[in-house]
Amino acid sequence: MTTMEMSKSWIWCFCRRGSPYLGVLFLQLGYAVNSLLVKSALNQGLNPYTFSVYRNVAAAVAFGPFAYYFERKIRSQMTFSVFWKILLLALLEPVMDQILYYTGMKYTTATFAIAMCNVLPALTFVMAWIFRLEKVNVKKLHSQGKILGTIVTVGGAMIMTLVNGPPVPLPWTKEGTGVHHAVASTVAVSQDQHIKGAIMITAGCFCWGSFYILQAMTLKEYPAQLSLTTLICAMGALQGAIVTLVIEKGKSGIWAMHKETELVATLYSVRKLLALYSIVLIFFLLL
Repeated sequence: MTTMEMSKSWIWCFCRRGSPYLGVLFLQLGYAVNSLLVKSALNQGLNPYTFSVYRNVAAAVAFGPFAYYFERKIRSQMTFSVFWKILLLALLEPVMDQILYYTGMKYTTATFAIAMCNVLPALTFVMAWIFRLEKVNVKKLHSQGKILGTIVTVGGAMIMTLVNGPPVPLPWTKEGTGVHHAVASTVAVSQDQHIKGAIMITAGCFCWGSFYILQAMTLKEYPAQLSLTTLICAMGALQGAIVTLVIEKGKSGIWAMHKETELVATLYSVRKLLALYSIVLIFFLLL
């Protein structure tokens, strides 16, 4: 084998094995930017209920054509069992999780909300263990690592919830508007609001973890991933609109986007979802 062939082989091996990890790394960066944009929009008056609805409407419209084209041959027949699971999935993540998460972010900061999301793998692991989707053998090292990681994660979340120190002054965060305010988190948050926001974010992560468990079960009956995502987003938008009308009744002004930040936050959230499924698609194509 020549040097050129060895070089091409190494590049192909890296693309096959390393691209999913790099993709997840960039995805996490996208999550951070998304939280900053949403926090900035929330500070400027964005309603978390209507944001959830608009986000799911835009996601359903964006995913719909891809689902129709790529999964027209593998899309199975809709059954009552799959339909009620889709309704429950739409209630868990597009409605309850997003409303709780973004309302909790409104009470705290973008940094705090992102950090609290680290409790999600722990909650998902515990629920998967309970529903016997995850096999745990306490005698094996990898199972001990999962249990230890769960304990550390939950402990860290409790410390972040109960301890609320003063903001750290940095030279580049003393002035600025918009996203810079979200980064600096200069607005003082009371201890009551801090705990309230932490509880809401944790509850949102619990709904998110439950969503993952139910989604794994649903995919066994309905393996069309993009079609399932489109249906969940569409049902989530419908359910979210009903919840918003019930909670925010008589406030027609909440449906209007008055500033560019609100529109950018909504579109960027959909772009982040598209990036996630692009990473998954590339991963399976490289296998």
